[in-house]
Amino acid sequence: MASVPESGEVFPLLGRPQDSLGGSHDYEVTFPEYLGATFDASTTNLTYSISPSNISSPANLTLSFLSPITPTSTLRQSLPASYLTVHVEGTFDINVYIDLNGEWVTGDRSNDIEWSLEQAEPKPGSTAAVAGIKSWKVQRRTQQLLSEFADRAEWGTLYFSAPQHVDHESGVSANLRKHFSAKGKLRNVLDGKFRKVMDEEPVFAFSKSFKLSSGEKLNGEGTGRPQHTRQATKSDSVMFTFALVQDPVVQFAAARGLTQMRPFWMTAFTNAQDMIKHHYSDFDHASALANNYSQQLDVDAYASGSSDYRDIAALSARQVLGATQFSGTVDNPILFLKEISSNGNFQTVDVIFPAFPFFLYTNPRWLAYLLEPLLEHMASGQYPNKYSMHDLGYHFPNATGHADGNDEYMPLEECGNMLIMGLALVNAYKYDTQPAFLRLESQNAERIQQIQANSVFDENGIDRAWNYGGDVSTTDLKQAQEWVRKSYKLWKQWTVYLIDEALEPENQLSTDDFAGWLSLQTNLALKGIIGIRAMSEISDVLGETKDAKYYRDIADEYIDKWQDLGLSRSKLFPKLSYDWYGSWTTIYNLYADSLLCFHLPDASVTGIEPKKLSSAKWGHAEQAPLNNAVKKNKSSTFIPDYVYKLSSDWYHNVMQEYGLPLDSRHLYTKSDWEFFAAAVTSKKTRTEILTQVAHWLNETATDNPFTDLYDTTNEGGYPDGLAFKARPVVGGHFAFLALERACGGKASEALRFLDFEEPAELDVSALVEQEKLFGLSQMPEMEL
Repeated sequence: MASVPESGEVFPLLGRPQDSLGGSHDYEVTFPEYLGATFDASTTNLTYSISPSNISSPANLTLSFLSPITPTSTLRQSLPASYLTVHVEGTFDINVYIDLNGEWVTGDRSNDIEWSLEQAEPKPGSTAAVAGIKSWKVQRRTQQLLSEFADRAEWGTLYFSAPQHVDHESGVSANLRKHFSAKGKLRNVLDGKFRKVMDEEPVFAFSKSFKLSSGEKLNGEGTGRPQHTRQATKSDSVMFTFALVQDPVVQFAAARGLTQMRPFWMTAFTNAQDMIKHHYSDFDHASALANNYSQQLDVDAYASGSSDYRDIAALSARQVLGATQFSGTVDNPILFLKEISSNGNFQTVDVIFPAFPFFLYTNPRWLAYLLEPLLEHMASGQYPNKYSMHDLGYHFPNATGHADGNDEYMPLEECGNMLIMGLALVNAYKYDTQPAFLRLESQNAERIQQIQANSVFDENGIDRAWNYGGDVSTTDLKQAQEWVRKSYKLWKQWTVYLIDEALEPENQLSTDDFAGWLSLQTNLALKGIIGIRAMSEISDVLGETKDAKYYRDIADEYIDKWQDLGLSRSKLFPKLSYDWYGSWTTIYNLYADSLLCFHLPDASVTGIEPKKLSSAKWGHAEQAPLNNAVKKNKSSTFIPDYVYKLSSDWYHNVMQEYGLPLDSRHLYTKSDWEFFAAAVTSKKTRTEILTQVAHWLNETATDNPFTDLYDTTNEGGYPDGLAFKARPVVGGHFAFLALERACGGKASEALRFLDFEEPAELDVSALVEQEKLFGLSQMPEMEL
């Protein structure tokens, strides 16, 4: 909150501090005018107008939250810390107050907490930017290592930091807020009575006084109270940081056994205090790198879709990374992921899969770090089943595996996911798919390269392998081969399973497990068949030509049969299940066919010559894959054009107010799958889906983070009480961006035929009814 000493008014900003203030003769509660929010991938700015009753010119106050996304600096990304900068601009003095309570370190308000204040002196010769800081250090008195309550960690220490010159105080929340409201500052004292989170609620506060007035005043006519004359506007700011420090961060059933994993930032810092100090002083570098990424995303997303798509992508980015934890070593970085809110599973394969377009676009290496713990665990023999596991543990942060093999039963789903993601990563190397941060040519480019060259954050070189404009294809292809080769046995094992099960899936769950079990799922079968085709390409990368031909032949046979089994008799829409006549589904797994370069223009059958693209869109515009990377096949497409056309037209015809329903069973949808599906449709259908999702975001209200599961009609709320929120699957919103950069830029080009004519206008009800009647006529002789 903010106070204006000259008027005796206090202005609540965030967190409802006014509930603690009550009535008083010492101050008056006045609400500021909220001027709105601006945001990008890393930053959210909230701006308020502070208008005291006795001062004619208002001041502006902005709360700028920065959680830097720095794909050019993995170590920076691993820091569990964020920034809040308070900017003020005006002609009168303003005081600012901020506090935190114990709910940052526990989800259970009945737990006892303890705290202290640490002072960090400036280093000799340091500038103002790296002057000394002080930090509130808050933690549970008895920590429960590697446990959570209500999706909140029950171990770890909060560091809440500020520059040394601000005032501080700990104590009962209401007392501190009232004192600040009356006096405009804190008393630099500590409450030494450790207690429960809500027992006389202890808070940990800082206050800062901004001297913006020149001191010139005149008496207000008729009021007897002083008023400002016209003065020059002044501005100032103060920065706070927040960090939740944990060691270990997770436990992981690695090949060497159950291991408590340390945070990745400890590869560069020996203790939390050094990390906190460096993070505070690194603001300029971190914000420059984050701004570079945000600018590139802004350019790419706007060019790909619209301002709506730009906003959706920016909203999604931090939510993806908020579910992750970097660990491992500089030689073997690992990225752990939590399935937030739905059930808390650890490293869920079918949560990584919808999120993976974000990683392909942002930094494909991070996708490798995500897959690594799954591959290591299963390769070590700790998982007994022949298909891919669903997750590494029932609940984050415990990746203890499933030695009994009784993880959630999604065998076909997960095998297909792993193979598709595996080839997508190989292709990112093979086609020299540069991360987004290397493709921005702007006034910041030279500064960014200087930061990279001189930064302690990459002294081990883990982020330098991408190079800057050099010829990295040979190096990266070798890395792709090495990465695939070490797990080739697993890839083959999962493909054998798909060969047995993918064409006619048994009764099982797909990733949309909330919809229930179902046999012969058309979309699930498609994923499995594409997975077999992916294995053909993985084998080819390693020169395993016999395997490559074997898997390719099977995939070709299966995809022909799938078209007869999974599509309606009219060939105008995909069925939800082979034997569910009159049903329909979104075949969002069709996206993988294009992403993996199975559906390319005819001219690319014997090789790819990417067209020259804007430097803002492509890092190495004239770089083609190696000659042996794409071999001549009997066709340049795996799934025929008409399948793309019929699905695109069908989506156009079944669209609802807030988007594209998942299938005919319900009118709810998954936003990640909407973007997967939309990426491989005509421009008109794609725009319709994007516009309706944006309409849903703009027209419906919630106090929860971005959900991926919602109703496409009525209030657009949570369906059947399934309140998914803050899940990393929103990385699927990057599906457009990942596809546009796939296959040397050719993947999207191959879909231009969808725009040659307008979507067909279909009588959905009549077509569904015809299919039902056909199904009834076939029932006595139906046999699969």
